[in-house]
Amino acid sequence: MHPKPEALPDALIVIDVQNDFCPGGSLAVTDGDAILPRINAMMRAFQSVVLTQDWHPANHSSFAANHPGAEPFSMIEMPYGPQVLWPVHCVQGSRGADFHADLSLDRAAMILRKGYDPKIDSYSAFFENDRKTPTGLEGYLRARGLSELTIAGLATDFCVAYSALDAARLGFAVTVDLGASRAIDLNGSLADAIGQMRAAGVRLVD
Repeated sequence: MHPKPEALPDALIVIDVQNDFCPGGSLAVTDGDAILPRINAMMRAFQSVVLTQDWHPANHSSFAANHPGAEPFSMIEMPYGPQVLWPVHCVQGSRGADFHADLSLDRAAMILRKGYDPKIDSYSAFFENDRKTPTGLEGYLRARGLSELTIAGLATDFCVAYSALDAARLGFAVTVDLGASRAIDLNGSLADAIGQMRAAGVRLVD
């Protein structure tokens, strides 16, 4: 009897590799497109690939433009807690919301859209920013028997970190590939995110 081939790792979750987060976009992350070759290569090494996609209505409450007099990257208090006010980005149906043209979509078993409720932002792939309204990703992964997750994408210190922290809180084994992610680093947000992920038991690789 021939031995079974070693099983592939469970799931790769690729966070928000969209035009608006890449160079030339309205909320561009420095070198955001530099991660594409690594992410595309990683996809072949996992049983399942999930892509997330920011998908905001034009009237989204996280856009500075929807708060008269507010500057992008300023903070306000929302019913669910502090909220960064962002430049308008990833508006539903816009080119900016599209995945980057060089991102391979062939192996994506699921595309999860988030942030479409105008009243609340959604950094995490698992919960909206109230940290309790689920996106449904947990149920999908549990139903598929996928318990070990690798997370990569944009941006390390916001949507990647929030996703990793929520996944760890839910009991998944979580790795974040820092080499396949890039950060905004807003007022020390990268160091803070790295510290929180380490404290939560998230494995960080580069």
